[in-house]
Amino acid sequence: FWADKAREKGASDNAIDRFVIEALFTTVTNVDFDDESVAKVIAEAVAYRDKARAMAEKAGVQVDTIPEAAQSWEFPTDRAAQLALAQLHGIKEEGVDPDIQSMRSTILFGIKGYAAYADHAIILERENDEIYAFTHKALAQLLDDSLGLMDLVGVAMEVGRINLVTMELLNKAHTERYGHPVPTPVQLGTKAGKAILVSGHDLRFLEELLKQTEGKGINIYTHGEMLPAHGYPGLKKYSHLAGNYGGAWQDQYKEFQDFPGAIIFNTNCIQRPADNYKDRLFTWGRVQYPGVRHIDGWDFSEVIECALAHEGFEDNPGQEILTGFGHNAVLGVADKVIEAVKSGAVKHFFLVGGCDGAKPGRNYYTEFAEKAPKDTIILTLACGKYRFNKMEFGDIGGIPRLLDVGQCNDAYSAVQIALALADAFECGVNDLPLSLVLSWYEQKAVAILLTLLHLGIKNIKLGPSLPAFITPNVLNF
Repeated sequence: FWADKAREKGASDNAIDRFVIEALFTTVTNVDFDDESVAKVIAEAVAYRDKARAMAEKAGVQVDTIPEAAQSWEFPTDRAAQLALAQLHGIKEEGVDPDIQSMRSTILFGIKGYAAYADHAIILERENDEIYAFTHKALAQLLDDSLGLMDLVGVAMEVGRINLVTMELLNKAHTERYGHPVPTPVQLGTKAGKAILVSGHDLRFLEELLKQTEGKGINIYTHGEMLPAHGYPGLKKYSHLAGNYGGAWQDQYKEFQDFPGAIIFNTNCIQRPADNYKDRLFTWGRVQYPGVRHIDGWDFSEVIECALAHEGFEDNPGQEILTGFGHNAVLGVADKVIEAVKSGAVKHFFLVGGCDGAKPGRNYYTEFAEKAPKDTIILTLACGKYRFNKMEFGDIGGIPRLLDVGQCNDAYSAVQIALALADAFECGVNDLPLSLVLSWYEQKAVAILLTLLHLGIKNIKLGPSLPAFITPNVLNF
């Protein structure tokens, strides 16, 4: 509220801007489970609120009514008082129309989703003031009881637009530093040597770890959403980036017990660890978990020492899968793709991906990919790909039938591919032989869905179940 008001008078503070993004990312699903850490963020928020208010008042801001959330309440230092205060707040607000509450939740979750991407971009020294300005304004609008359903729908569409801006910023940050992804085979087996497993999304983290482990006899394995890192020339050049281990995030409890080295999370999704690998587990950045060692900064000596102290892997070559089909790679063979469509060799494109999870019903995505006709191409991204990315789909005229576009934020690449195909065929995206079959789990998926809606893209199937915060009226709006 105060940062937004200050901006209206031309005043801003980059420390406040960054903190808001970091705090939002902290509250994304499966990021921070540590009470002490979360309490520290809340206390910092109170301090930054006061700093923003002082900045706004110095800039000449005068307001008649201050929302309760922006007033001068203080966060207690006593844990019992903190927990009592927590009971007074939640997702559902008393006396608020369910449809208004639904839209507010959709907006908030979408903002949290793109905040994760903005945080990654900040780590890569890329920022965009438009993202900060909109974030402050949109969060302030959630406190405005005068806004009706149509007003909030408009805000939600702007969340989708800003998410697109944020994904583009992150895409440029990745490709300018590491090059455009190229199709790359990724080993699912193991190499002899000590081992570190990296889970999360942050490529800068992986780069720094690769530098610090070079020549130490340690192999680095990716997990989950780190798989697409193998496609970037600036990362794949490291010979000790050995392969990918395990499946999607929800299988970590079982799979990590068998990993004979150090394991570190640089973003979500962390789960409650088993006792037999908790002493080998580390967190970094926004991620924290009670009883798990946390690394501040860029010195990974403790992680390296842990890896060297454990047995590591024996040579055990396994299956290879392909990644690296970002928009630059796909559009580089656009002439082949276009000709395949014109000749009838390719009848349809399916984008099948999104968040994975343990809830029953997600086998739908496995069965869908299996049953996709042989004259169709499947594009996939995010951890939903693990439902089928080890299957053999073959190719059509040298074009693999399964194209791994990348991480969830690489929905930007998928959009660019769709827009380029629409341009080549002189039609709209909705006129393409393209269907989107998306699985959702957390806030980043909400942001991406809002981006697709902002772009006017239709023919989207979302599952395996509807978000609990979506009311029937909002769904059918």
